Amino acid sequence: MVIQEMLNTYPRDLGNIDRDKLVACIEACLECAQACTACADACLSEDMVADLTKCIRTNLDCADLCEATGRILSRHTGYDANLIRAALEACRTACASCADECEQHADMHDHCRICAEACRRCENACAELLNTL
Repeated sequence: MVIQEMLNTYPRDLGNIDRDKLVACIEACLECAQACTACADACLSEDMVADLTKCIRTNLDCADLCEATGRILSRHTGYDANLIRAALEACRTACASCADECEQHADMHDHCRICAEACRRCENACAELLNTL
């Protein structure tokens, strides 16, 4: 809701960007960043933490990219379509990689299942927004 409200207050025209897809993508990025951060932390608390090293690393990389992409998408002054596309592609790729990794542990760890689902939502939201640019 806040994301939509902030976009509505932007004093200039946002151009031809699909506002609904933009809002959905920002929300998905921020949600995914939180899920990945929480999943990495939960992995660190598991007894078999050594077996989750790649998952933790993938979670943290994905969280960083999602957070950065959400922030980039929230800025519109001096819009650079090439940078937006690159950020969305990087985020989409990180989400796909993280979802793939977390899905390998989803049967044993609910936090990995939930994280994988959030990553897939973000991956799809990035792809949908990319298709409109």
